[in-house]
Amino acid sequence: MIGTFQQSRLRIEVDAAAGRIQASLLQPDQFRRWLWPQRFQAGLPDALHGDLVFHSYFGPVEIRHEVQELSNNHLRLILSGGIDGFHEWYWGDRWVQSQLEGVSALPISLGQSLVMVRLRQFLANPVESQAS
Repeated sequence: MIGTFQQSRLRIEVDAAAGRIQASLLQPDQFRRWLWPQRFQAGLPDALHGDLVFHSYFGPVEIRHEVQELSNNHLRLILSGGIDGFHEWYWGDRWVQSQLEGVSALPISLGQSLVMVRLRQFLANPVESQAS
């Protein structure tokens, strides 16, 4: 992998209960809406589950995601391709935390900041984040 080792950890307050945050992170129909411009492969299940492997695309860059750990308030993804490392999420009522570490030519900290802003905006709109 060409790039540099980067790490970023962000925790934000959001206007949402833990269940809405969980749905936004684990249901592809939900996260496709707020993770734009990142695109995801077709045929994903209704919700992420352990050992699931899927791909996303950021422009021409492909990123492989493997669900390594999953619980009621935690998700850990192993990443390879455009980012070689991991992405870990924790959440509870009114807060969400993201930790991203890996080797990449992409600007991880900037990307993570944009993702967190988009998630906060998505969760602030109850109609959008609760639609199926």
